[in-house]
Amino acid sequence: MTSSTHLAVFTTINNHAVAQAMARSIVERKLAACVQISAIESFYTWNDAVQHDQEFRLVFKTTAVAYQALENAIRELHSYELPAIYALPVERMFEPYQAWVDQMVSKS
Repeated sequence: MTSSTHLAVFTTINNHAVAQAMARSIVERKLAACVQISAIESFYTWNDAVQHDQEFRLVFKTTAVAYQALENAIRELHSYELPAIYALPVERMFEPYQAWVDQMVSKS
């Protein structure tokens, strides 16, 4: 099914316990139906130096309507000075799963 009203929202953080706490808080607030956490390795430039860190990528499965509240919550819970927060539209989604996401994410 076409699903331009759904998003996969991403951020990264350097602490697994903080990633878990963020994921739980976001799901409890009904801003995402599900949050997946994956260990990743990142290279980036910060303060004029190339950085190399072990991080955790969080993928939030949510709706476009909930995006701004989700972004605000991620910013509130995030420890980075400049957190990467970005969203990709979900082009297609299995209808029963889409219904579950819609049911789990608050409409407010």
